[in-house]
Amino acid sequence: MSHLATPEFKKLFEKYPFYSQENSSDPLVIAKLFDAYGSATWYITEYSPIENTAFAYITGLAHDEWGYVSLTELESIMFASQVPRIERDVHFKSVKFSELKLNKAC
Repeated sequence: MSHLATPEFKKLFEKYPFYSQENSSDPLVIAKLFDAYGSATWYITEYSPIENTAFAYITGLAHDEWGYVSLTELESIMFASQVPRIERDVHFKSVKFSELKLNKAC
């Protein structure tokens, strides 16, 4: 069973499939994933349950950028053999991208 793309997670994105916010200059960030043992964070604006893939603003890697990310791949990243590294911030509330105050361009 998926620990990231749970039924609750999928329900959050029912109104936000791929390309639903592509014309927005300030998209709504629906969910946040983070590396519990590192610096990477994914601010997700759209999700496709068919591909189990999200569109997100990614920070904390080589450089910050918008892009697609496979939740299947994120779920496969483990620490100490079977402890998932990537977690969902269950306390995150949807906000406009500009409200994150990341000082980055859309």
